[in-house]
Amino acid sequence: MSDVTTSQANDLETRMARLDNAEALMLANFEPREFLVVHRFTPGLYAREIFMPAGSIITSKIHRTEHPYVISQGRVSVFIEGKGWEQLSAPHTGITKPGTRRLLLIHEDTVWITFHPTELETVEEIEAEIIEPHTNPLLELSEVPGLLEVMG
Repeated sequence: MSDVTTSQANDLETRMARLDNAEALMLANFEPREFLVVHRFTPGLYAREIFMPAGSIITSKIHRTEHPYVISQGRVSVFIEGKGWEQLSAPHTGITKPGTRRLLLIHEDTVWITFHPTELETVEEIEAEIIEPHTNPLLELSEVPGLLEVMG
């Protein structure tokens, strides 16, 4: 982070704190849900497909890499710190930038697929490479079990 100024670092910390607060409120008020995730591997590429049912509210993990994504079904409202709210409907193709963390409101059953160039062969290895570790400090203080996180 040598290229990041103190002001930028403080701004990032404030943005993450807002999403941590939203995540803690969601878990305090809604039952955690499991989402169907399908992992696909081809030579040099990993694709992660998640099905998110209508009515879900979720936060994404923090992405380390720039990669494409496709919404092949559904409609969502997406909040990205620094960008605000955006409504996306299938079919939609976008690019995730490094450092992105999202809050998603799922209006219709949605299928979101991300694509990651890699030679790694297990989900665990790939996640270690593409996801920035983050622990929501508000959840450590809470009695709410689980965490509604998905990668997208």
